Order: sequence, then C-alpha cells, then structure tokens
Amino acid sequence: MHSIALVAYPQFQSLSLSLGSVFECANLLQGEALYEFHLVSESGGPVPSSLGFSVHTTPIRAEGYDTLIISGYLDFRLPESSLQDLVKAASAQSRRLASLCMGIFVLAEAGLLEKRRVTTHWLHAPAFRKRYPDIALEEDKLFVVDGQIWTGAGMNAGIDLALAMVEEDFGRDLARRVARKLVMSERRGSEHSQLSALLELDPKSDRIQLALGYARENLREDLSVEALAAVARLSPRQFSRVFREETGKTPAKAIESLRLEAARLMMESGRHPVEVVAKETGFGDRERMRQAFLRAFGKPPQAMRNEFSRNDS
Repeated sequence: MHSIALVAYPQFQSLSLSLGSVFECANLLQGEALYEFHLVSESGGPVPSSLGFSVHTTPIRAEGYDTLIISGYLDFRLPESSLQDLVKAASAQSRRLASLCMGIFVLAEAGLLEKRRVTTHWLHAPAFRKRYPDIALEEDKLFVVDGQIWTGAGMNAGIDLALAMVEEDFGRDLARRVARKLVMSERRGSEHSQLSALLELDPKSDRIQLALGYARENLREDLSVEALAAVARLSPRQFSRVFREETGKTPAKAIESLRLEAARLMMESGRHPVEVVAKETGFGDRERMRQAFLRAFGKPPQAMRNEFSRNDS
C-alpha cells in the first residue's frame, strides 16, 4: 500500500485537501486499499486552514512516506525553519516529494531543489526567481516532475498532479477512470500551460461561451465566423460585434489562440509528426502552423519540441 502524506501548517490553503479525493477514488474504483492518506503537521493536532476551519493532523513521522506533499499558502511567506527541518528529514525516507503552489518555498528553503526543474503558481514566480536564481523554474507548466521531486502550480493543479501519480503507480487506465469519477472535463498533463487560452478570453455571455466551447472541441472543423455564429444562434455581423466586445479579440484571433494551445501541447508531448499536429489542430499544413508559432512564441514548433525533449531527458 502507498502512503500519501499532505503536510498542513497554519493558514494552509484549504483547496489543497481536494487532491486526497484522487487517492480515495483510486481505492474505491480498484476495490482495494491502494493508498492510505495522512494529513500531517509539525506536532499534530488541529491546524487552522485559510478558510478558518481546522483539520485534525498527526505528527510528521521521521520514517517518511511513499509520497510527501507540501500544501501551499495563498499569500507569500517563508516557512518556519522547524518545518523545513522536519520535511528534509522525512524526504530522505520518502520515494516522492511534492509541493503545491507556495509549498515549493518549503522545499527550496530546505535545500531540496538543487539542480532540479520545478514550477509554482505564475503569480509567485517572480519572487521565487529572485530568491532562488539558481533553481530552474518553468513557470508556465501545470506541474513538473524531475526525479523524486514533483512540483505543482496553483491549487487546482494538485488534482492533476495526484492523477499523474496514480498513473505512474497503477497505470493510465485507472487514472482515466478516476478522472471520470471526479467529472473532470479533461486530464491535463505536465506540459499543460497554467493559463488556458479559453480562460484568457473570458467570454461573458452563454452564447459566446457556447461558440468557444464548440471551437475547442472541433478544431479540425470549419470555424469561420459564419459557422461559429450559427452555433451561437446569432447573425455573423452580430456575432463578430459581441465577440469582440466580450473578449477583446476577433473570432479569427481567438480561434488561432485555441489552435496554438492545442498544437503546443501535441508538439511537447513528442508523439505526433508535425504534419499530424497541423491537421489535428486545424492549421491544415505545417507552414501555416509554423508561421502562427513564430508570431506567438518567436520560435517554430520543432524548436519547442526539441527544447522540451532536452528538459525532459
């Protein structure tokens, strides 16, 4: 059985607790106890969360766990030295060591991230880079796995991180079944960007949201203004006007952003030829996709794939 310990400390972000549901569902769906979940702290007992309620914890055990996960704060603060010492001691006996959001500062202060690739919430990336200039921070990644060290971005990324752990431990099929049980619309991998194109567009009305949702699920199809207007049940002229008012972009620019996001993920995964990526994401041909990548990222698709492969090796 795999032991999972989530480290809590005063004012820890309460959303950190949600990742426990991933391991709970894995046990339920498999029909056996694959994981035991522990909520731990420095000295045990009640620990207040960011929402004001307290959770009961047990003391961090010196013999470690299979996986030790450090929860995060909402605001910037440095961890107490006593917590750093406990985590450092327990990590030496643990197979995996993980952090969520600002929990990465605990690992960094404890000296556990030397020569590691890591990530954290984009909002705290500047402070992290300033304090630890020698640690390789990949601030656009949802989570990063580098050997024993797993680091996640914002709190919602904790579920994605936990699903990746289930996949590593018991296979892709169980991880997929857990995601379905949790009614997740998609399973996001480590290469997934923290900020999605759809979130950045932030449409206000149901009709524009419907059109963008349709576009994201049908990137290979005709996504002209006329086609999207039909989905939104508006005239093309009205659709274009409302779309620009709500998102600040033309429909064509927005669709290109969605296609770029999907193509970037496919390129970084390294599993598909460039021609296939261009076709699947609606660019049609590799040259059209190449030009879009140069405009958006300043480099061609193959260069991004090569960079990711070097970092992952």
